[in-house]
Amino acid sequence: MDTRRIGSLEVSVVGLGCNNFGRRLDSDATSAVVDAALDAGITFFDTADVYGGTKSEEYLARALGQRRDEVVVATKFGSAVDEQRKGARPEYVRQAVEDSLRRLGTDRIDLYQLHTPDPKVPIEDTLGALDELVREWKVREIGCSNFSAVQLHEAKEATRVGAARFVSVQNEYSLLHREPEGDVLPECERAGMAFTPYFPLANGLLTGKYRQGQDAPAGSRLHSGRGNRLLTDRNLTIVERLIEFSEGRGHTILELAFSWLLTRPTVASVIAGATSPEQARSNAAAASWELTDTELAEVDSIVTRPG
Repeated sequence: MDTRRIGSLEVSVVGLGCNNFGRRLDSDATSAVVDAALDAGITFFDTADVYGGTKSEEYLARALGQRRDEVVVATKFGSAVDEQRKGARPEYVRQAVEDSLRRLGTDRIDLYQLHTPDPKVPIEDTLGALDELVREWKVREIGCSNFSAVQLHEAKEATRVGAARFVSVQNEYSLLHREPEGDVLPECERAGMAFTPYFPLANGLLTGKYRQGQDAPAGSRLHSGRGNRLLTDRNLTIVERLIEFSEGRGHTILELAFSWLLTRPTVASVIAGATSPEQARSNAAAASWELTDTELAEVDSIVTRPG
């Protein structure tokens, strides 16, 4: 599999999101997914302290075992584990990293990310604490998630000369959610930051299993809850046209969703979750379509003018 860079880290262009570990998957099922991902060439594993009620990090560590040094492990802090463990205060940053290091069974975290901005803490304070962790070799690179372009710029301005800086931002981005194109992607390009999209398949809409005129599959992610917002006539019309576009060129909409994101030069790795080895293998294989400029223009037309 091709690789790109996040700061000093070399990562596979498809990463495995570990939010299902400890939530939808037990330890054995997690190991099966991780094994399949590794066999398929995935070397970038993205988790967070809150995933699976803190079980995700533990299950990932167990699944990797002696292969830890063969991969890039990213995790996040800042979202509420409980009422005491949350936020970006310097003293909590140190507690959070030690907790994650213990759960991951490792002596360093390759990419340590602030999960969400903390308006109660000046960003320079958080960056100072993270810089200390880098200097202590507990963390190799630092990043952030769910940051706006303004917040990215503020973080850049608050970074001391010679100190560790955010080398990446992880936000939602897909064919059906293109908000980052307005300002975040340009800010990444200006700042030399990598972008790692989450929800690249729009919660499954871009897998082809949700079709116009058909009920959402029972037990699927969009069968209830968020599905009411995503399963709109407009989105389903776009999906049908993207399926037709892809199949007409010998590809799948899944391949389109991954490969389209990777045409963006700032995108380093597309992070997608998996609940089975088959899904992990399919995701890993989906990034090989080299879209032409003509095809990209047609995709844009489908997405922006679906009628």
